[in-house]
Parts: sequence; structure tokens; C-alpha cells
Amino acid sequence: MSVWKKPALVAVSALSAFAISACGVTPGASEAPKQPTVLQLLASDLKGSLLKAVDATDKTDSVTVTMTGTMAGEKISMKGVLDLGDPFKADMTMTDAKGSTTSVRMIGAVVFTEIPEEGRTRTGGKRWMKMDLSGLGELTGTDFTKQFENADPVKQVKMLLAIEGTTVLGQETVDGVPTVHYTVTTPVATYLDQIDAARRDVTEQALATQGVKELTIDLWVDEQYRPRRAGLVMGAMGDMVIDYTDYDKAVTIESPPPAETADFAEMLKGLQGLTTT
Repeated sequence: MSVWKKPALVAVSALSAFAISACGVTPGASEAPKQPTVLQLLASDLKGSLLKAVDATDKTDSVTVTMTGTMAGEKISMKGVLDLGDPFKADMTMTDAKGSTTSVRMIGAVVFTEIPEEGRTRTGGKRWMKMDLSGLGELTGTDFTKQFENADPVKQVKMLLAIEGTTVLGQETVDGVPTVHYTVTTPVATYLDQIDAARRDVTEQALATQGVKELTIDLWVDEQYRPRRAGLVMGAMGDMVIDYTDYDKAVTIESPPPAETADFAEMLKGLQGLTTT
């Protein structure tokens, strides 16, 4: 071997060794296979990941929700906490298009609505109106207690699992949290099959009146297999986005003091008594 070739081979060998070591691989060793991240699994194993999301979210005790959207041309906004135990509880503040706010608490089938200060003269100065909705659904065909319950994040995941055609749009960041975005567009009839039976007729009629033929459902799931955002687009009827934060944060939702509460059923009885005398 010539004098110049030997140093050249040594240099090439040294550079090769440096390049290999810089990549974290030693000569003769096989690189260990990398395990997929949760986000990669969420994107590649759609059904399996959503099943894990159901399991993780089903164990959730509470969550903070922020709901924004448009319904019948009116902007709506709602924020508060959900206690996902039994009975289901909610403590929400609703803001209308004019910026006026209303506080609502729900404990099981009983709803407490805060009365505006100017309207409390009709309730003897009492701040809250109590309505027991357990029997109202039978009269109207709508279970009003389901309105807040449907914000439960596990129900959003189960709906996607039940509808064929769900796809992955990719990784996206929601409020600083890495997530995977799922979406599906489905006919009205398929959507109606997934909602509570007590609400189907009223919902179907409302969608038909607005000429809605299909709906788009979106869901963003994080690395803990928990929903961070859910979306629903209902054509001309409206749209809704729900953001989920503060999973399992301790919450206390109680009925307002009886001394500050007027009972709607008792007020109706009093009105009926006046009309019959």
C-alpha cells in the first residue's frame, strides 16, 4: 500500500466512526425500534385510540367546559363546571348576545336559575327559581336535563365511535396542548340515532325546518386520551364548540339556600288558585 493511501484510509475510517457515534449507533449494533408516541397512536389506530379515550374519560369526576357558538342566528356562550357523578351536576354561567349573564345550576333533574335583580319583586326578593324537570319531559317530549349532560366529554367520544366514516385530520394544538383532530360528516338520520330518544323528534323537526341534511362532528383528543375540544356544525341551524379543561379538579355544586329560592311549581299553583276564584 502506498504511503498516501494508508493515512487516507485511516482518516476515512475515523470520519465514519465519528458519524456513526454522532448518530448514537455503534458499529455492529442494531438500532432498537422506536415506540410510537401517543399522538402517533391516536392518528394511526383510530378505533383503538377512541376506545382508550372512552375508558380514560369515563373515569373522570369533573371537568370545566367553555361552550361558544351560534344558534338560530344568536351568539351563545356558556362556561362552568360539570360534576360527572351520580346525580349529574352542573354550575354554568350563560352569556347572551347582549352580554347579559345568567347563572344556572342543575342537580339531577332539578334546575336553579338566577333571577335578575329587577325581576325579584315577583318572587318576594328571592334570588333563585327552582324547577323540577323530571316530569316536564313527558309533557313536552324533550328531556331538558340532557342539555347539559350532553356536554359530557365521554359522550362526544362514543358518538364518533358509533358513526362510520370518522377520519383523522392530523395533529393540532388546542390551548397549548398537543392533540389529534378527528372529524366525520354524517346524515341527519345517523346523528339522530346517537342522541337521547326523548330529544329526537324535537331535534329532527328543528333540523328539518332549517333544511339541514348533514352534520359535521369534530373532536380533539390529547396525549392522556382525553377530549380537549368538541365541535358540531349543523348547517344553517348553527354551530357549537366545547372546550374541556381542568379535568378532575375538585368542585362543589350545591342547591341554593331554600330561603333564597322560589319554587316554580308552587308559584303555578298559586296562579291557578287565583284564576279559579
